Amino acid sequence: MKITGSRGLLRGVGALPLGALFALLVLIPLVLTLMLSFHQYDYQQGILPGYTVEHYLTIVTDDYFLRIFWRTLWISVVTTLLCVLIGGPEAYILSRMRRPWNSVFLLLVLSPLLVSLVVRAFGWTILLNPAGVLGQLAGWLGFGRLMYTPTAVIIALVHVMLPFMVIPVWTSLQKADPSAEQAAYSLGASRARVFWQIVAPQALPGVLSGSLIVFGLTASSFAIPALLGGSRQKMAASVVYDQFLIQLNWPLGAAIAMLLLVANVLIMMSYGRLVEGVYKRSLG
Repeated sequence: MKITGSRGLLRGVGALPLGALFALLVLIPLVLTLMLSFHQYDYQQGILPGYTVEHYLTIVTDDYFLRIFWRTLWISVVTTLLCVLIGGPEAYILSRMRRPWNSVFLLLVLSPLLVSLVVRAFGWTILLNPAGVLGQLAGWLGFGRLMYTPTAVIIALVHVMLPFMVIPVWTSLQKADPSAEQAAYSLGASRARVFWQIVAPQALPGVLSGSLIVFGLTASSFAIPALLGGSRQKMAASVVYDQFLIQLNWPLGAAIAMLLLVANVLIMMSYGRLVEGVYKRSLG
């Protein structure tokens, strides 16, 4: 009992530096941002010492901010769905590859992460503008202009977020037992049935974690919407940037950031519970 208690004490003491670092880098900034969001603000005098909920009321009643949050939501959902549809098959193919091709394919999947996000965004700007290759192709096919549209933002976001979907799904499939598929085939099961009853449940935890990562990063993305969406296709993070560095209305920017954080957490928790329920039912 004494040995067990001393081990628990040592673990608790060892966790103190990590807890202090977490509080310093995450909790304290969040608390300060929350307090800032309730401060009064005057465009002539700046931040005032009084407290108010006016900024939150402005956000939830102003059509401009509601459109921004709605655009952020549906672009994040569409990007996540496309990453699932593209990244899931990629991860399945990667899990079935043998050496050295699996290493080569994995390097290709991770290669976008080796390039700066801003550089990738400028690269898509070159490709999607009316004089670029994809911009001209879209014009010839009758799709119209791509730059400064939600389509351009989604295309670039899918390219950036795809590795964050492929890797979790691939990791889940790596842990799966391939003999289960072989046994199903030997019993006469079709490929579709094997996929939906054996492969899909095994990949579902990876799809869940990947979807949460992609959705959270997309909803808070700034560089790509700013460069490819322009002033007409702003997302929530772009508006936070505008309020902090252009309008200098820090309390309003902090309120938008806090609402974005709360909405992100609620949506991801609800989605996580939904997918976990589906996963448990599929196993049962």
